[in-house]
Amino acid sequence: MNKNIRYKIFFLAYCLPIATGMLIACCSSAQYTRTKAQARYEIDAKRKGLNPIDKDALPRSREFIRLDSTYYVGWMYEGMYKFNRSSDYLGYKNAIIPLQKAFDLLDKDYVKTFHSLYNNVNNLIANFSRYQDLYMIFNALKECYDNVEMPKDGMELVDKIQSYNFKNDYGFELCYQRSWMYHRNRFFTSKNFDFLKNSVEENEKMAFQWCYNGLAFIKKYAADNDAIFGPAQKEQRKLTLYHNLALLHCYNKNYDSSEYYYEQLASGGRVSWNNFGGMQSEIGNFATAQQYFGRDMYKSYEHFLREPYYYLPELYVYAGKTKEAIKMTGEMIAQSGSTPGFGWYNIGLARSYLYDGQLDSCEFALNKAANFKELHIGTTLTQSQYDFTINLLRVELYDKKLQQEKFLNKGWWYSPKSLYNIASYKAQKMMAEYVVVNQLMNNPERNRLVYDLFCAESTTTFDEAWYLMKDFSPKYFMKKYEDYQKIDRRSNIQRYFKLFAAKFKWQNGDETDARKDLENIDHSIFADTANEKLFIARLYEELAKVYEGNDKRRFELYSNAVLEYYPQLIPFSGIACSVNLSVSGADDAVTKKVINDLKDCNINFNSDNYIASANIVFNKKGNAYEALITVRSISGKIITNHERIIFKKADGVGGEIALRLFNKGGAVVYESQEQNNK
Repeated sequence: MNKNIRYKIFFLAYCLPIATGMLIACCSSAQYTRTKAQARYEIDAKRKGLNPIDKDALPRSREFIRLDSTYYVGWMYEGMYKFNRSSDYLGYKNAIIPLQKAFDLLDKDYVKTFHSLYNNVNNLIANFSRYQDLYMIFNALKECYDNVEMPKDGMELVDKIQSYNFKNDYGFELCYQRSWMYHRNRFFTSKNFDFLKNSVEENEKMAFQWCYNGLAFIKKYAADNDAIFGPAQKEQRKLTLYHNLALLHCYNKNYDSSEYYYEQLASGGRVSWNNFGGMQSEIGNFATAQQYFGRDMYKSYEHFLREPYYYLPELYVYAGKTKEAIKMTGEMIAQSGSTPGFGWYNIGLARSYLYDGQLDSCEFALNKAANFKELHIGTTLTQSQYDFTINLLRVELYDKKLQQEKFLNKGWWYSPKSLYNIASYKAQKMMAEYVVVNQLMNNPERNRLVYDLFCAESTTTFDEAWYLMKDFSPKYFMKKYEDYQKIDRRSNIQRYFKLFAAKFKWQNGDETDARKDLENIDHSIFADTANEKLFIARLYEELAKVYEGNDKRRFELYSNAVLEYYPQLIPFSGIACSVNLSVSGADDAVTKKVINDLKDCNINFNSDNYIASANIVFNKKGNAYEALITVRSISGKIITNHERIIFKKADGVGGEIALRLFNKGGAVVYESQEQNNK
């Protein structure tokens, strides 16, 4: 066969189809490019004036994805729409998918643009809309990862933005983000998330270092950024890092440094009064703490915990304002509904009920919190703290239920029903203690969050810590709180360490030394009588126990002091407070049974004129009775003023009146537990 003929046949058989295919492909590619460009032009035109959080954003996002699924805009609109409407775990998880898709597509198409963004001002202006989209997607996606406890993915996102080498990361605040993640996850190790170190101390060191790296970064590019954004830009960016530095120094007990940064934030108009309040509470400035928490009460919070409504009621409990605490937390629960924070507010409500003596209401609120899937959004508080707080309050609740059983029946030791109830409460308390102790042993922060008694990052109180420690190794804790007096620099907290050391001495059998220490605290310590009533009452409660049965005059003096400062503690203290009782009004079989049941309680009723006085007036209206209760201390201070109880049957009323003599709250219309169960 001729060579030329063979070549022609080869060309017709093999080369021509390939060439034709390539030509068709090129034409198709050009057509696709034009179609793609047109689709993106159409999407960009249609998105103008459309806010990603508008109700029309979701259907538009689907339209944009249909026009071009490889363009990030449609996914961005879908993700932002879902993110802004999320308030639970599932919502944020669903928002992550389109947001991550949008981020990946944006990075794929504009990675070179972002790398050269700050080469000159004109380049920044020309691509600023893409930069804004990147900023919006990043912040939403990072928050989603934080809210569903995915810090590794959050750190990878920060690393990706870091790779663009922006000279100004305003809005992204990458060093701040890294610092926050180290502090937020400080109790984990590299076994949990590979970016972490292997101890709380090492993670805290990294959190500090990233703040300092951020300050160095601002300084390095200060001249470049001043030329673009003006000289004020660096001061505003520093304040973001100061926020973390204030928190970190407080956690690490560098209180002078923490206050310095909070003052800088306050002067720059960027302070979180809520966090500043936590720091003031930690050093024992409780009045100032209340004031600062109050400043942030009405601040706009959306879909996350409003910390003032958790911590301010706690301070009210210290101040003996339990009913104000109940009112505040109850109103917040009604306002927030089942959104993040609902569980924390119920814990705060349970604590408020517990210290008001309303144990059944406390248990109800605790169960609501335990059954709620809380998200810890916009806070350093964690799920482990959430669970620990619930369980520790259960320990105190069962302890108080046990003591209440003894208070309501001073002959409990020969009552089968009371003995059964007490055994049941002891078993429940032991189970709760077992859970709490295991949680505590696995918590590398137990010294800081529990044993220090006051910590801005803690979610439990000094008094709750006592209920955890009092049944375990008094000798160990006695030594611990003696050491705290030598090493802790918080002058306003020293009195709490002294009180705990004295109480543990008493627990350890060192009764003489304990009495001397308690009396010394009484004579030499000056507490804030308005805001530290719980501390003062605990001191006098311990002194009353010391002198009960040994010195009647001193016992009456100290038990009356507890009555004046924190009367709700008495029914759970084992103290038989002396009361001069007078009864008037309706007198029949029902009221007689009520009074007989009242006198069965652990109260020393007698006619002495130099003790507290209680007056009960019974009124009968149809088949219902009304009891009006008024109690005054030895000095004439009103403890309970015309407290009303309306009832139809006598069952349980005597015990309820006994509790309300000591300012326990509760419903006006009383029904016994047996009646409620029916």
